[in-house]
Amino acid sequence: MAGDLIVAHARIVTAEAVLTGSVAVAGGRISDLDRDAASPPGAVDFEGDYLLPGLVELHTDHLERHYTPRPGVRWPAVTAVMAHDAQVAAAGITTVFDALALVGGRNGEDRLETLRPMVDGIRQAQAGAMLRAEHFLHLRCEVTEAHVLELFEPFRDDPLVQFMSVMDHAPGHRQFSDLAKYREIYKGMLGMTDEQIDAQTAERIAASRTHGITNRDALAAIGRGRGLPIASHDDETVAHVEEAAALGMVVSEFPTTLTAARAAREHGLQILMGAPNLVRGGSHSGNVSAGELAREGLVDILSSDYVPVSLLHGAFTLAEGEHGIGLPRALATVTINPARAAGLEDRGRIEPGLRADLLRVRLVDGVPVIRAVWREGERVA
Repeated sequence: MAGDLIVAHARIVTAEAVLTGSVAVAGGRISDLDRDAASPPGAVDFEGDYLLPGLVELHTDHLERHYTPRPGVRWPAVTAVMAHDAQVAAAGITTVFDALALVGGRNGEDRLETLRPMVDGIRQAQAGAMLRAEHFLHLRCEVTEAHVLELFEPFRDDPLVQFMSVMDHAPGHRQFSDLAKYREIYKGMLGMTDEQIDAQTAERIAASRTHGITNRDALAAIGRGRGLPIASHDDETVAHVEEAAALGMVVSEFPTTLTAARAAREHGLQILMGAPNLVRGGSHSGNVSAGELAREGLVDILSSDYVPVSLLHGAFTLAEGEHGIGLPRALATVTINPARAAGLEDRGRIEPGLRADLLRVRLVDGVPVIRAVWREGERVA
């Protein structure tokens, strides 16, 4: 066995099983997988640690937290991207779809003033070889936003954009079917008064009725024209899922009810749930828990959403305990399945010929701890 990198005495998690052996990397690709327990010359001794594929994250809004760390504060975009990138790489994420919401502002222009620097920051950091993970864009399209199509237009042909989702955050359905919960969240998060919440509720419901169907149809048509994978966000009912399937969507992102998740399975949509929901044991919005869906076999993909470190933790939670689906199936929710949903067939598995995006992981008191990260065979964390 020869290569640029050789690891030995590893517990290798493949798509089918956990094997003990060695893996060689050459030219940024996995060149060999050997079940021999011997340690080849020059190998990195894993000492029984797990060798996993690098994680693939389809939906994280974490970049915006670095770019606007406080209300009204904008951090220099390139360094914000680098800080975000360092955190996701340290969490084992080697492919990340940075989710940017197309919503907000008087006419879309002030939101573009925020979006453009972040996108340019990613591009500049990539050009300067400053990034550890590979970054793509996931555009989150809010159909209640009157100017959402204008917000989308500058990025329509941007090669960074490789995923999109369509969402409707009007209260009274989907994520916020429970109006009391909506009121509780916005009071706590933004300090709004009852009168302000009442006005916002009426405004958003009216916007959903006025713009929702037209914008959803137009956005789906744009996505299909670009060949982008499209996700439907916060499906609540069978009708929501049927509409998504009819529009060519391939992922049901954060379904809020067991009914919607079952419908997504019946219509062939991949089901994406939040890893924080799974790790915490419930939804912060009071909707169906990821654990309940996992027990029904209705979780295909996990997303770290707002906590990068939750992705690996969530996969190990699925593998063990009450879920107990085993590491190969659990790791698929953060590797193979999201990669395939995004049309990336060159990663997400430990197989000869695929990208050498790899993690060294050790369990310490049941907690998965990342000890090393490689992207295309190069150590990045």
